[in-house]
Amino acid sequence: MRAQVLIAGWLLVLCAAPSPAATYAIPADGDTIIGDTHYVTARHEDTLLDIGRLHGVGYEEIVAANPGVDPWLPGEGQRVLIPSRYILPDGPRTGVVVSLAEHRLYYYPPVRSGEAPVVKTYPISIGKMDWKTPLGETRIVQKRERPAWYPPESVRREHAAEGRPLPRVVPPGPDNPLGNYAMRLGIPGGAYLIHGTNRPAGVGMQVTHGCIRLFPEDIEELYKLVPVNTQVRMIDQPLKMGWRGDELYMEVHTPLEGTQDPGVHSLTNITRMLVSATQDRSVVIDWAKAEKQFIAATGVPEPVVLHAMTTRVWNDIEAE
Repeated sequence: MRAQVLIAGWLLVLCAAPSPAATYAIPADGDTIIGDTHYVTARHEDTLLDIGRLHGVGYEEIVAANPGVDPWLPGEGQRVLIPSRYILPDGPRTGVVVSLAEHRLYYYPPVRSGEAPVVKTYPISIGKMDWKTPLGETRIVQKRERPAWYPPESVRREHAAEGRPLPRVVPPGPDNPLGNYAMRLGIPGGAYLIHGTNRPAGVGMQVTHGCIRLFPEDIEELYKLVPVNTQVRMIDQPLKMGWRGDELYMEVHTPLEGTQDPGVHSLTNITRMLVSATQDRSVVIDWAKAEKQFIAATGVPEPVVLHAMTTRVWNDIEAE
């Protein structure tokens, strides 16, 4: 009987443990979509943050994907969508790609002989309004396990003004906001890091002083995988298009405040992107669905072409 209780206890612990970072094979046929969505059922004690972390999803992602669901009290029996379908970002599939609009990091490990290419992806926190994470290309120039934190003077002044003074050095340990692992980026000034956290509830939000913050379990894995001198690209791409077979998907994120030209994030631009994406394909765009998806901005890639049979009928009518 005691053994059964112990086994049941271990099963509960395992079920409640965060999932390892998602690893996906990169489609070999030119498709650009990885993963898929699924639903889970909330327990009475769950928050969306709890559920998101268990499934490798950050705060903004899971809240946007579940409009109308209370993030703090979703409720017993509430169905929660796990938005784990992604359109790969534009650009080279090498090194680290930090997609700010998605609050997500992609890592493309070097491909070994005889192996298929894969991508790993993790939820992240990024810089808040007055402390934006910069865009552009850089490299990882240094790695530190159990790092000390040397708060920049600007951060110390901010904390002092709020009545929360910081020391010049925060040693490794539970009070260190860098967590157990940090990787320094080669950006002038040396203040930007990819690091862990001692406050995992904030992962997936726009809350940092410009650094890129991961769940403790995710930074531990990434730290071990990524060598010094790995290329890092930081991009802002709130609108993405991608193919899976004959289906065109569209992914729309709410733009980060103050980062986008209004003309870029508009129905006019969406129309241009959809027309460009389908000009060499025999498909018909579902414009009503595309507009609805643009307005909703759930961040979940959804198909925006009419059903194949409908498309054939439409094309037959046009040919008459």
